[in-house]
Amino acid sequence: MMPVRLASISESPLDLDAHLEAVADASAGAETTFVGRVRNHDPDATTPVVALEYSSHPDAEATLRRIADDAIAHTGAFVAVSHRVGRLSVGDAAVVIAVTSSHRAEAFDVCRKVIESIKTDLPVWKRQVESDGTTAWKGLGG
Repeated sequence: MMPVRLASISESPLDLDAHLEAVADASAGAETTFVGRVRNHDPDATTPVVALEYSSHPDAEATLRRIADDAIAHTGAFVAVSHRVGRLSVGDAAVVIAVTSSHRAEAFDVCRKVIESIKTDLPVWKRQVESDGTTAWKGLGG
């Protein structure tokens, strides 16, 4: 089975359990997860944040797979990663990553590499919506 078990851009709510099931493997002694959620504040916001509106380039899913492939290169780890697009409310999961590997250090390292690369390389943009109606584009990455 392929090391990148899931790499998805989705308009549907993300399911952590589905990601964990995708990376389940008898060789895995470690399992790490990351869930990035919409929060109600931002340093640049003058009023509470009420939503984020994510949009993506048509190549975003292929880029997400490449990010996961690069993060696990020669590690033996398995990865499932998804990024949500559309309008998300405070508390909604925008990114879900699950990694399994033989050892914990490797699992943590791969998980960190995936999220850091998503932030810099994934062609997904977000528009922040504040409670007073103010909006601001926040740029490339999750």
